[in-house]
Amino acid sequence: MSLVIDTLRTSTIAEELGDDELEIISGLFKVQNYKPGEIIVQPGDHQPDHLYILAQGEIQVKIQSSEGEASIYVLKPGDLAGIITFVGGAASQHSATLIAKGEAKVLSLPRAKFETLIDSHPIIEYKVMRGIVRYVHGIVRSMNAKSAELSNYIYRSSGGY
Repeated sequence: MSLVIDTLRTSTIAEELGDDELEIISGLFKVQNYKPGEIIVQPGDHQPDHLYILAQGEIQVKIQSSEGEASIYVLKPGDLAGIITFVGGAASQHSATLIAKGEAKVLSLPRAKFETLIDSHPIIEYKVMRGIVRYVHGIVRSMNAKSAELSNYIYRSSGGY
């Protein structure tokens, strides 16, 4: 099987897709190879509307804060990036830099290519967008749990610390 299809099978965006639908959408992705330390995307790039799915390796997500650059997360295979601008957010909302931690392979899907399915395969678009929402929901749930745990630690409201 191809790297694209194997990666899509590990991602939430393809959870509801059948084999034929997976084959159709897989043709829209481009596989990009990155060397350690290479920047994949950063604020101000000219292609901010791409959806990225990590296929192999690890990607460090960094942001610029008042104290300087900070690493906030490490993406693992199957993880998504570029979601906000892919779904129509302004390029000015793109605030993270993605950097390959080691050798990395990344699937890239431009929004314009994805939108070609609107008339021919709208159900694929619908299922993929549901997968993106599930992915974002998972991030929000995780962040809420971490926030609650931190709050409990700070205020010792649940004991055990």
